[in-house]
Amino acid sequence: MRFNTEQRLDDDILEREFTLGGIPGILWTPGSASGPAPLILAGPPPLGLRASYPRLLARARSSLAQGYAVATIELPWSGERPRSAAFDQARADLQRALAAGGPVDGAIVDRLILPLVDEAVPEWQAALDGLLALPEIGGPVGYSGGVISIGTRLAVVEPRIAAAVLFAGSFVPRAVLDEARQVAIPLHVLLQWDDEGNDRQMALDLFDAFGSAEKTLHADMGGHTSVPPYAGEAADRFFARHLR
Repeated sequence: MRFNTEQRLDDDILEREFTLGGIPGILWTPGSASGPAPLILAGPPPLGLRASYPRLLARARSSLAQGYAVATIELPWSGERPRSAAFDQARADLQRALAAGGPVDGAIVDRLILPLVDEAVPEWQAALDGLLALPEIGGPVGYSGGVISIGTRLAVVEPRIAAAVLFAGSFVPRAVLDEARQVAIPLHVLLQWDDEGNDRQMALDLFDAFGSAEKTLHADMGGHTSVPPYAGEAADRFFARHLR
């Protein structure tokens, strides 16, 4: 992990951009921390860190105010990272299916999401190795965000993650339902009921499949970007119960 830039934001937030094996990332730490801070991994939308920065920073500020450190990394084939022709084709096929108003073929979802999960999860684990080696960061660790299939896989394979807030804003391959049954950590799932880019029934099926003894579904009316502020407050309370 190599830190490239450093700046102090208001409220004494330290923001550092880093690279890890060529993967860009951002780490925010609270200036008022008296010891190693619990860590929240912020799963970004597949738009690139630059395009998503305002939304990611707003999410980070809320967690930093509670005393957490927050880190995010660029998703594969996103932002400034090298492209994948197969991924771009699958995304174009998905967008055409949505524009046509018809059902989305499961094969398209598999081609889009499964390779992304396979690539992203080991990268998150490598980032976690580097982040937990920093003296200002300790456990426990939470995951917050999407793509929900990435969060699901991480919840299964990464024992250092103690709790997760998952954003139900992306299509879910059927194979991920089988993985979901292995999830045992506490979950808080956010669902926008009228999300134009999400299969609501698949999101509900995924929530039902999660094997966690404690799981909460927080559903609000509105589209993909219409998440109300109080949804974030509920997620903060969830992490306070499990990361403190």
